[in-house]
Amino acid sequence: MNTHTQTNIHAPRWALLLLALGLVVVWLGTAAGSQGWQAWWSAGADTVSRQIVWEIRLPRSLGAWLGGALLGLAGAVAQGLFRNPLADPYLLGSASGRRWGGVYLSLWGGSAWAVNAWLGLGLTGAAFVGAVLAVVLTLVLARGVQQTLRLLLAGVVVGVVLGAVTSLVSLLQPQVLQAMQGFMLGSTAFVSWSACATMAAVLALCLVLAWIFARVLDALSLGEATAQSLGVPLPLTSMVMVGVISLATGAAVAHIGLVAFVGLAAPHLVRSLVRCTHAWRLPLSALMGGALLVLADVMARVVLAPQELPVGVLTAVLGGGYLLWLMRKRVG
Repeated sequence: MNTHTQTNIHAPRWALLLLALGLVVVWLGTAAGSQGWQAWWSAGADTVSRQIVWEIRLPRSLGAWLGGALLGLAGAVAQGLFRNPLADPYLLGSASGRRWGGVYLSLWGGSAWAVNAWLGLGLTGAAFVGAVLAVVLTLVLARGVQQTLRLLLAGVVVGVVLGAVTSLVSLLQPQVLQAMQGFMLGSTAFVSWSACATMAAVLALCLVLAWIFARVLDALSLGEATAQSLGVPLPLTSMVMVGVISLATGAAVAHIGLVAFVGLAAPHLVRSLVRCTHAWRLPLSALMGGALLVLADVMARVVLAPQELPVGVLTAVLGGGYLLWLMRKRVG
């Protein structure tokens, strides 16, 4: 048995396990709510209960899984591309761009010609366009994708500047802050079946693109000089991987808001569980991210029931605690 096979030997088992875990937590999500299991058991006979389960809880739980999968995939790609275990999906400025897009629509949505050009997609469309424009600005400042360090620094600068502009506008216009609060803290409460279909299509596309270039990410782990000596097309790879990160992150944050630590913690958990190449690490990170976000969403609904915690706050607390524990463990 060669080294490559030995590396990936346990990956299929973990993929099946994480897929099963995702199905279980999505099923649990259909029972989490103000009416608890009563609505789930009555869904077959009662019209109101059926509507609660099939039109609210199920798309919400499935959307949480898809959003977490997108963030987990984007985090794994970012960590592989930048060869940095602390890289997360928001490092290219997409999070700040998404907030800027939402604030722009909230302030000038009634009269701005640009919003009308976005085909009436509303807050979700404005958030997605804002995230994409932020990434484009990052690429312009970095002068392309040839140097990953310059790209990383440009993303940090764009994120800080757009974040400051958004905070200033929110300070001057308090009504914008109230309108954007749910999206800034992260929420899956407004995910619909159409949003699930959009995120599923984006996830499928990003998974295919990332899997095609998985071997290139393996080569990049040896360093850019070594990868170039092996004949790896670095400019093309970097461009495609940046596109995957941007598209996956933009689709996720446009529908579920700014959910912290899922994209950072999911690849770490996968690396701690199984030794595998990027061909398996990328889909495993997506499965792990989906399971993590649905589990956090269920906890956010039941911890202070009937009140509901913002899922982004809960993932920040749990993810930050996990990373602190992991750091303490490694230092020890």
